[in-house]
Amino acid sequence: MNRDTTRRGVLGALLGLGVVGAAGSPVGGYLDTFAPLSGRAWQGKGTVPETVTSPYGEATVTYDDYHVPHVESDDEVAAYFAVGYVHAADRLFEMDLVRRLMDGRLSAAVGAQTLESDRFHAKMDFRGAAEASAEAIAGSRAEELAEAYADGVNTYLEIGPEPLEFGLLGYDAREWTVVDTLLVSTQIAWALTGSFDTLRRGVLRERLGAADFERLYETEFDHGAPIVREGTTGTVEGVELGESGESDQRTDSLRDIDSAFVDWLSAFEPPPLNGSNHWAVGGESTESGEPLFAYDPHLTLMAPTVWYEQRVTVGDSDGDGDGDGVDIRGATFPGIPFVITGENAHGAWGFTNTGADVVDFYTYETDESGEQYRYDGEWREFEVAEREIEVAGGENETVEVKKTVHGVYLDREVDGETRHVGVAWTATSGTREAEAIYDFSHAEGVDDFREALRKMDVPTQNALYVDSDEVCYKVTGRIPIRRVDGAVVRGDRVFDGSAGEAEWESFEPFGQSTWDGFVPFEEKPGVRDPDYFGTANQRVADDPTYPIGQHYASGFRGLRIYERLDERVASGDPVDRAFMTDLQRDTLDIRARMLVPALLDARDRTGDAADPWLDALADWDYRMDRDSAAALAFHQFYAAFRERTWQDDFESLGLDESWWPQEWVLVTLPPEDPFFGGDRPGVLAAAMDDAAARIEEEGWEVYGDSHQTTIDHQFGGQVAALNYPRYPVSGTSYTVSNVGDDASHGSSWRQVSVMGGESLSVIPGGQSGSYFSEHYDDQLRLWADGEYKPMSFSTPDDGERIEFGGESE
Repeated sequence: MNRDTTRRGVLGALLGLGVVGAAGSPVGGYLDTFAPLSGRAWQGKGTVPETVTSPYGEATVTYDDYHVPHVESDDEVAAYFAVGYVHAADRLFEMDLVRRLMDGRLSAAVGAQTLESDRFHAKMDFRGAAEASAEAIAGSRAEELAEAYADGVNTYLEIGPEPLEFGLLGYDAREWTVVDTLLVSTQIAWALTGSFDTLRRGVLRERLGAADFERLYETEFDHGAPIVREGTTGTVEGVELGESGESDQRTDSLRDIDSAFVDWLSAFEPPPLNGSNHWAVGGESTESGEPLFAYDPHLTLMAPTVWYEQRVTVGDSDGDGDGDGVDIRGATFPGIPFVITGENAHGAWGFTNTGADVVDFYTYETDESGEQYRYDGEWREFEVAEREIEVAGGENETVEVKKTVHGVYLDREVDGETRHVGVAWTATSGTREAEAIYDFSHAEGVDDFREALRKMDVPTQNALYVDSDEVCYKVTGRIPIRRVDGAVVRGDRVFDGSAGEAEWESFEPFGQSTWDGFVPFEEKPGVRDPDYFGTANQRVADDPTYPIGQHYASGFRGLRIYERLDERVASGDPVDRAFMTDLQRDTLDIRARMLVPALLDARDRTGDAADPWLDALADWDYRMDRDSAAALAFHQFYAAFRERTWQDDFESLGLDESWWPQEWVLVTLPPEDPFFGGDRPGVLAAAMDDAAARIEEEGWEVYGDSHQTTIDHQFGGQVAALNYPRYPVSGTSYTVSNVGDDASHGSSWRQVSVMGGESLSVIPGGQSGSYFSEHYDDQLRLWADGEYKPMSFSTPDDGERIEFGGESE
């Protein structure tokens, strides 16, 4: 039977039986707008027009076997009009959902259940930040192409079939604008740098006491593998190799901020495991004599996927007739025209999260009316605007958006008292990352790439670039310099906003900053021409020139990447593409290597039911492979070990699991530590007994029985057929092959670039956002099996085509 017919029949049956649309669900109350196999919702099954009138001239889109569009034109503006059209054709609902989220307009589509989200996003005024960025790029080539892209999206809105989800919800997409593209960019920046961790750390210090707080949250992880290590070759910037530690005077006052308020704010943070891996090997150590590059960003795994792959080829990019073309292929986020990570004819690049602290918090003295705050010795009026939140099927709500000289002002009533905090975030000023990303596509070498990085104001990232000659690493993004009484300090506290404490010099929230009071580009950490180099969200360096932040991963992935690279290069065996893909699939869990010997030493204290699992662990190579019984045992043991170590103590402090320390702290906690009750062997044994009981209860035999993809559509709870299939997968959040505990977070794009050879990529799903398309999830099995597809720069001869410039049909 035709797969397309089967999909339509399954979904029609689900809807016809009334299985979906329960009261209170996102689509509840809207499903009566259509009937199975008829009505508005089924219009998404229509055909995308094959010829489209373009006001910018001719372009051709040819899709390859995996529905990756190859966009070709002699004019760059015409090409990006076509890019906008194909993004809308494949991902319009996803694009609209992101801008609604960031703009605080979800409730207009799905009802009152998203009101809390809309209140927060409206108060943060993310749209105001996007509007400031639109002003920052005004008159640039990036703005011109973003406008053409928006025109392409809007042309699709006029002539293309509507996505299924719009019919389910019963609303229409409004026109796309440049500000919407920048709103998507703001969402990316928030997902990678937005954090209320400073507030959590203050609560923790208060509840735990200074001594426990410092050893659990402030002690530097001693894995010995920061990104820029002692012995790093090449030219090093912004780092004092051989030094260790950074200190400053700190203040501990939370200034009336409590855990309930922090819990509310934290609900709108990005997932804590957002991160990435990438590494590169210089030509002196490779089989080909040219550098190799591997990259996989770790984000939410969702249907459709967060990334969209495209190739854009322009014969004369600026239209002046000199033939200065570009040929770029890689991935972007739907809603953003330009390739964010990928490669062109000259080089390849990608980004991992730096963990830099680019959000500061302030409290203020306010008057009794709450209409004024004290600043610089005088009372000032808050800047206030009212936002109406539309609520589908309910009453609209008015939200007050307040700002101070530092940025937005968030307040909320908790237990009868109003709590507040001012928020300064680098991305609320006008930023130019759109220009930077566009410039990457035209980079012809390291110098061009570094020059483009100067415009990448947000998000703060570890940029890694390779070309045929060298490898280059650089921290990018604006990092504030904070001073208290003349001393440079970290941003790990709540500052006194009324006193102007630790203000960012030259920062203009929702305006245009000169960035004079921020770390200069040359003094941010960087390395040029190292032999090989890797990053995995661990701390950047032991002693950077300026404090960077504290939001670092435990270091297991970074340590393992450097272990493998050190061993291979030292062996003299040249690095090739097969090694790069093998390392990207590496499942060795260093947590297991550190804990399992101690667990086996405690087996005399475990019950008989644990014996077969301990036998499996005794013969294990610490690899979290889906067909491994030992991996299953360790995964369940570790979950129980965390719970037995932290749960009771933190519950007694009124803090749930989200407040527990990072994993490096747990695996290195001394055996006699009070959190173990002075008896780590006893806790290890009890956790193993818990694991054996859980495995028996569930009937699992190998890791893949419990660890399967859980990649769902936004409406998957109501229309289960929209969810991706379940496949067993290897890896954990702490292995190089990164797939989280519930397999709903992990490697969202895998790329292996070979200078002068065939590069590879894969996404955990498919290019198309349409359930009816054969490309809805056609890469998922490849991804789950650790396989790849080619990143070809050859346009298919027989692929599906769309022609731009002629009469539309």
